[in-house]
Amino acid sequence: MLSEEFVSAICGAPLSSNTAIAKDVGIYCHTLSPTYSVKSNFKKSSVPVNCLGVSETHVFAAQHEKAYVHVYSRLRGNQEAFVAFPERIRCLTLVGDILVMGTAEGRLMLWETCTGRLVSTPARHVQAVSCVAATPYHVITGSDDSDVHVWSLPQLLELDSAAEHEPQRSLSNHRAAITGLSVSPSVSSDTNFCVSASKDKSCIIWNYQTGDALRTLLFPSFPLCLSLDPSSRAICVSCEDGSLYLTEMFAEKPLLGPASEEATTVVQVSSPFGATQPDVGPASCLSLSYDGTMLLTGHPKGQILKWDIAENKSPVELANLNAAVTNVAFVSPFPTDKPTKTVTITKPSQAERAYTLTAQFDSCSGPETRFDSLLNAAGFPQEVIEGAVAAFYQPATESAAGDQDLQKQNEELWEIINEQRALQKQTLQRYVEAKSTQ
Repeated sequence: MLSEEFVSAICGAPLSSNTAIAKDVGIYCHTLSPTYSVKSNFKKSSVPVNCLGVSETHVFAAQHEKAYVHVYSRLRGNQEAFVAFPERIRCLTLVGDILVMGTAEGRLMLWETCTGRLVSTPARHVQAVSCVAATPYHVITGSDDSDVHVWSLPQLLELDSAAEHEPQRSLSNHRAAITGLSVSPSVSSDTNFCVSASKDKSCIIWNYQTGDALRTLLFPSFPLCLSLDPSSRAICVSCEDGSLYLTEMFAEKPLLGPASEEATTVVQVSSPFGATQPDVGPASCLSLSYDGTMLLTGHPKGQILKWDIAENKSPVELANLNAAVTNVAFVSPFPTDKPTKTVTITKPSQAERAYTLTAQFDSCSGPETRFDSLLNAAGFPQEVIEGAVAAFYQPATESAAGDQDLQKQNEELWEIINEQRALQKQTLQRYVEAKSTQ
């Protein structure tokens, strides 16, 4: 049976002296189904909102009010590295083997974890970068200065050290700090979009490749965080008053598409699908399952709640971590199609040098091919030798037959050409005779 796993992180001191919870634990790895359990944990970490990244092999956690990122190995179950950066990290996300980070000074930094290469942009945001989202081709950053910048990932990773790192475009419709970003996995210029949340009590759906605002959503209180479902069919938003909103993109009155209203029409969202109790507090982070039927929320009082979106039941408390839960992220259940994986990270360096790729090839789990059998055999099997000897004669026979066919076709063509020449000669003679008799 396929298991569902997620990773959570906390920030701050314990809320009570609960001896049932291990001390110094900052990151938890959970198994959600078929039965819930805490699979493992990592110690000595205090992770603010939007500062957790999970890959197949590692967990990356930026530290609260510090210029450090802790790197934990999921394969070995320990802390692998303690990485220092020039500026405090305010948010991060993973794109394959690249860790994309936003700093408190408004910069964007990209770390290739398999080579150690570190790329840093100028401070294109006036204030701190508060959230970041990415696709295989774009990086989208939101800031406390209310702007959203769209960057080209290939341009940011160019090897030319003199290249100017500038955003492709800026999205400037918000009037307050950006609190959340989520991007559609589509890479088509017609169907891709991202959603930004702001303290101005709005969420805006953008076509980030064109810079067009497709729809504006207004909420009773400002959004703290948001998430798109994996199929980009709905937006889930947590607001400061403890309400949770689920807005469908293509409902009876669609937000997008040819049947939707004008893009300038503002949609007022006022009917929550759920609300948290005052003793729990509003959700500071949330994550939707990969089938889109389940929502996990993390809360300042330490609770992790599970919401059944399909049946709209009351939430179930999965765990109480005795500290503010700031990050919740589902682990992808799908195997990656990459031929390599980064088992050991390479610490970043901005010095110009020859970078070395450090990765491990994945073993082939498919059926054995003819090449595999030949590679593992002792010497050459008899049937292979006989087939090779027979192959020497087969091309020669086919070549001779082909030459005969070609010669026959050439002869037929020459016959047609000679007939046309004779006909042309006769026509010319008749023309000369007729002209001489005039």
